[in-house]
Amino acid sequence: MKVYVLLFNAGTDNEGIHTIQMGDRNKVLMFEEEDDALRFGGLLEAQDFPSPCIEAIDDDEIKEFCRSVDYDWELIPSGALAIPPENNVEEFEWEKQGKTQDERDSEESSEFPSDELDSIRRRLEGLL
Repeated sequence: MKVYVLLFNAGTDNEGIHTIQMGDRNKVLMFEEEDDALRFGGLLEAQDFPSPCIEAIDDDEIKEFCRSVDYDWELIPSGALAIPPENNVEEFEWEKQGKTQDERDSEESSEFPSDELDSIRRRLEGLL
């Protein structure tokens, strides 16, 4: 059976699949319908995620991938309204892999904590 998943940086060396983090576990959402995956992707974009690519993939392939990296998976049935969690990770794994050590060190040595930078960014965006 074909399912639809959300990918970031599709087709690149830095490709990543969207997961939901629940405690110390990651879960891949597999959508039965492309429209439901597109709607979920739109909700992610509204939360300042990069624009995801919706890919049709065989469900057995995704399940095998999940087993190989010790992720969980969930099939979202046709017509079900999946809503992203309100809290998001600060940095995606595929973003970390694409950065040099100097870039990571520079971010860690910032004089402002990440949550304070986010607050400043929101206020500045509000001025636009």
